[in-house]
Amino acid sequence: MITVLEVIKKTTDFLNVKGVESPRLNAELIVGHALGLKRMQLYLQFERPLSEGELEKIRPLVRRRGQREPVQYILGETEFAGLRIKVDRRALIPRPETELLVELVCARLPNPPTRILDLGTGTGAIALALAKHYPEASVTALDVSADALALAKENEKFCALDGRVSWLESSWFQALPPESQFDLVIANPPYLSTEETAQAHPEIREHEPATALTGSAPDGLGDLCHILSSADRHLASGGLLALETGIAQHAALIRQATECGFAHVESVRDLTGRDRFLFASRG
Repeated sequence: MITVLEVIKKTTDFLNVKGVESPRLNAELIVGHALGLKRMQLYLQFERPLSEGELEKIRPLVRRRGQREPVQYILGETEFAGLRIKVDRRALIPRPETELLVELVCARLPNPPTRILDLGTGTGAIALALAKHYPEASVTALDVSADALALAKENEKFCALDGRVSWLESSWFQALPPESQFDLVIANPPYLSTEETAQAHPEIREHEPATALTGSAPDGLGDLCHILSSADRHLASGGLLALETGIAQHAALIRQATECGFAHVESVRDLTGRDRFLFASRG
């Protein structure tokens, strides 16, 4: 009979041929998930023979990864800012860059915000992370996709944060009352250019929702510029606008933010040294 270690090795070889990055890690995650074991538990059972029933659980998951479906979708969840977040094709997979955005925002707010708005919430990861970090804050999260909002609401229960976020189906600010004001407006909008999307890995290009990836203009700036031009009316005095952006867009975005009357505009790099985040405030 084939052992756990032999299955991991065979899966690693298969995924390597299919062009999957970090094939050994992916193999361990998939095999462990199918067997209901964490990686450390898996290591302790390397020599254990697998039954045919166990192999039948592993095979379809390996095939899916070989077809370049993201491993997070196969596992059904990912880690984000200390939370376990459910993920599937209804929304974009939360990235480490977005987790860094949350960290940077929290570091830039000397006083806890009382009203927070998350635009294009997707899985709800940003809204839920901020709701956990600021338990006294009123958090509102918007998304134009009813499917994404359904997933976000599932995550609210999954993270044991029931009732902490108000969810609203909306294209950016459209469904908000005109008088609504927030101390923090945060967004990770679609910002890839058409060319960047076409060149992305199959995991991204073929499996994640295109509307969450590619901006409303070919250069990827459309949604970002719309948010910049509309955010001021919904920012309270001293409020902060925080955006995740593309890496070649900051010159245009800084110019737009200045034209929109923001008093303070800051461009911040990600951990790879590339321009990734834009912060703007009213004063």
